Amino acid sequence: EQYRVLVKSLLTELAAIKPAEEEVESQLVFDDDHSSYQLMYIGWNGSWRLHGAVIHVRLRNGKIWIEEDGTEDGFASHLIEAGVPKSDIVLAFHAPWKRQYTEFAVA
Repeated sequence: EQYRVLVKSLLTELAAIKPAEEEVESQLVFDDDHSSYQLMYIGWNGSWRLHGAVIHVRLRNGKIWIEEDGTEDGFASHLIEAGVPKSDIVLAFHAPWKRQYTEFAVA
């Protein structure tokens, strides 16, 4: 429950930062039943349609799984600053066999 509250709080803070593109808005998608949380960008950058998850995080087996991270500084850095140990963070956007080479949990 502690990680659920933290992830939602951090995503809410990041959603408050206005995207650089004028016609793009941030949207939060929180699914407590499935422990899945997303920050999405939706809108237009000139003639290009934007619609997708910037950050997608799931809570699994007591750990925070970062499924997608399109941020410049990395969502994991926000988690670490908030006191989450690297052993509780899985960079799920890396292939399972590559995770052993990161400083984070493999699963």
